[in-house]
Amino acid sequence: MAASQPFVEFKLERLLSTFENEVEINLSESGVQPLTMRELLEMKGGDTDAELAAVADTALNYPQANGALELREAIAAWYPGATAANVLVTVGAIQANFTSLLTVTDPGDAVVIMQPNYQQFWGLAQNLGRRMNTFSLRQHRGWALDQDELQDAVAPDTRFVAIVNPNNPTGRVLRTEERAAILSAVERTGAWLLSDEVYAGAERVSDEITATMYGDYDKVLAIGSTSKAYGLPGLRIGWVVGPPEVVARMWAWQDYITICTTTLGNKLATVALSPEVRPQIIARTRGYVRRGFETVARWAAGRDDVEVLPPEAAAICFLKYAKKINSTEFVMRLLREKDAFVAPGDLFGLDSHLRVSFGLPDDYVAEGLARIGALLDEVE
Repeated sequence: MAASQPFVEFKLERLLSTFENEVEINLSESGVQPLTMRELLEMKGGDTDAELAAVADTALNYPQANGALELREAIAAWYPGATAANVLVTVGAIQANFTSLLTVTDPGDAVVIMQPNYQQFWGLAQNLGRRMNTFSLRQHRGWALDQDELQDAVAPDTRFVAIVNPNNPTGRVLRTEERAAILSAVERTGAWLLSDEVYAGAERVSDEITATMYGDYDKVLAIGSTSKAYGLPGLRIGWVVGPPEVVARMWAWQDYITICTTTLGNKLATVALSPEVRPQIIARTRGYVRRGFETVARWAAGRDDVEVLPPEAAAICFLKYAKKINSTEFVMRLLREKDAFVAPGDLFGLDSHLRVSFGLPDDYVAEGLARIGALLDEVE
């Protein structure tokens, strides 16, 4: 961190981690209803009790520091031309993002970030002394990419561009021409492209998994996780796929930060991402996403003070409300007065919005929406 730069707190993550486990109705969660260990092992087939016993008998030692070979091979199989050498297993996608920025940029380098976005890079880039610029997805265009702003933001000295596709918090999937525009911008400057793809597999309107950017350009770092589309956030398993020499340098940073993930995380993630189990998890996730948004759409249709563009993927939507109240203030009132919780839009750079989770049981989502509606009715 530059000496003159005040530390930028990750306000969104601190807010979520402070209240998400204390509230009665939590619609701030950004993934689907988590799987239990028994549910996961039942998907594997065979004798579930024997599988549970085998997990119970697992020695809790250090795993392979860069990820179990079988797990890295399972991940690599989804990325064109990748092998286990292209994969580093990390403590969630958040660590993959962190070590990516540390590895391929230096203090003073220019980085460009998509907005709205999971706000990790917003503070991280500043805290690490990088120069930051942004480009936007425009709500009035259905969250389409502002290609003119992108071209202006990615200057000749840009070293790093970060995107999220499918997007957090809007759930929008980039179109073919938008992907081409992003690739053109990074190729023109030689910048690294970090593609956060943690919602791939959580598609609402397509049966195809959102295509990775990996393989479209030789300087792509593709980020994934078991947390969002797989309903396994407690495993804390993420990954980055990139050129072997860069992945090796990222592993060198990981030696200083976390050393490795967990033995149980590697073991269970290998089950979840296996060819037999992964399709079952994806089908489960899409069931929650598709049913859940129907609940949101019915609720929104009955109100004249909210607007939501249907997300194409992910278990979240970005809801715009008409009342004149700051979104963080609204969320804090929702906590105090209704014992419910969502993520405020101002922490994504857009006030008068709420990020609302719907990848949860239907009655739970409906109750949370009812409490949001009750507070909107009370706001002058």
